[in-house]
Amino acid sequence: MGLPNLVLGGTLLSLLYKNMGFSDTEITVYTGIIILPWSFKPLWGPFMELYKTKKFYIYGSQILAGLLFAAAAGLLFLDNFFAASVVVFLLIAFLGATQDIAADGLYLQSLNNKDQAKYVGWQGTFYNFAKLFSNGGMVFLVGVLIPLYGNTKAWATVLLVYAAVMFLLGLYNKKVLPQTQTQVKVQTTAQVWQTLSDVITSFFRKKHIWFGILFIVLYRFAEGQAIKIMPLFFKATRDVGGLGLSEATLGMLTGIYGTIAFVLGSLTAGYFVSNKGLNRKTLLLLCACFNLPFITYAYLAFTQTSNLFIIGSSVAIEHFGYGFGFIGIILFIMQQIAPGKYQMAHYAFGSAITYFGYTLASMISGPISDHLGYKNFFIWVLIATIPAFIATWIVPLKKAEEDSNEGELIKE
Repeated sequence: MGLPNLVLGGTLLSLLYKNMGFSDTEITVYTGIIILPWSFKPLWGPFMELYKTKKFYIYGSQILAGLLFAAAAGLLFLDNFFAASVVVFLLIAFLGATQDIAADGLYLQSLNNKDQAKYVGWQGTFYNFAKLFSNGGMVFLVGVLIPLYGNTKAWATVLLVYAAVMFLLGLYNKKVLPQTQTQVKVQTTAQVWQTLSDVITSFFRKKHIWFGILFIVLYRFAEGQAIKIMPLFFKATRDVGGLGLSEATLGMLTGIYGTIAFVLGSLTAGYFVSNKGLNRKTLLLLCACFNLPFITYAYLAFTQTSNLFIIGSSVAIEHFGYGFGFIGIILFIMQQIAPGKYQMAHYAFGSAITYFGYTLASMISGPISDHLGYKNFFIWVLIATIPAFIATWIVPLKKAEEDSNEGELIKE
């Protein structure tokens, strides 16, 4: 589940386009378009119940994604690579989002509540392994290959690695995943539409839902901009305000040290919130940990230091804060948005909204960065954290024991 998302929405695709000479504006806008399917995946999920099984959609999506990654490698050698690649990567994103729907459904359908809790930690572990593999290993690999074979062949090799991994995972999962049955009660298309309509309308009838949506979007407003520009800033030459790092160095710093710091931040936050609970004070602290570490990138932009210890420390601080603070929005969706009749569906809606907010922020980051330059851009990022703090301060919070649609609010 992690690989398609991290290739298309993370560091790798942005660096690929950067190496091909495209501007930050072009990169952020089009990569934002490419990852949109993850924002809308709840809309076609119900219709997947009408045909085949969840296992079919998992291995089928993986095999097709593998073939499309191989096609993208071939497109690198064409003159119209950019336009054609956007279409192919958008198709891969749709397959990745479809795989997510089916995999989550298979997990819930195959395991009882005890086993779901038992193995949920392994989900996060393997997702972070995908981050280490993609943002670390593959970025490092392309940095090693570029001096040997040039840009095009190096990136084509990396895309073929992804093609092989996804294709082999598809064959593996076709063999080993449990063969769950289709629904006992087969719904007609009209019934699915009716259920989907009820899921959507009941979501927007929840008490204080618009405050909740505003909080979800604004919480990631600065992050969506900073994270999208960060690898481009690290890669950009020093004469245009960047740090001029090689892909190998970037892969080591963000993929390895950044991932380790992210995992430590997530684990620390889990223990912290389990002891304190989700209330106004803890949510504000999580918001601060999530947003304030972006000051490290402003420091790097102004100093343009070449000291790898300082750069690596800055990356680690930001990623630790990211891992620590991101749990705030996850718990908010779980405890404030999801509870009710359609808990799983409404959690998916909340997750889609947070991804949509991130995508919109990332799409505007390129034009802002190109206009302001990297120094002023990261100052703007710090200013852009203010709405997150305001939303965190004013969003209504229900007590843990309250129903999702009624009950008195937490008294400050």
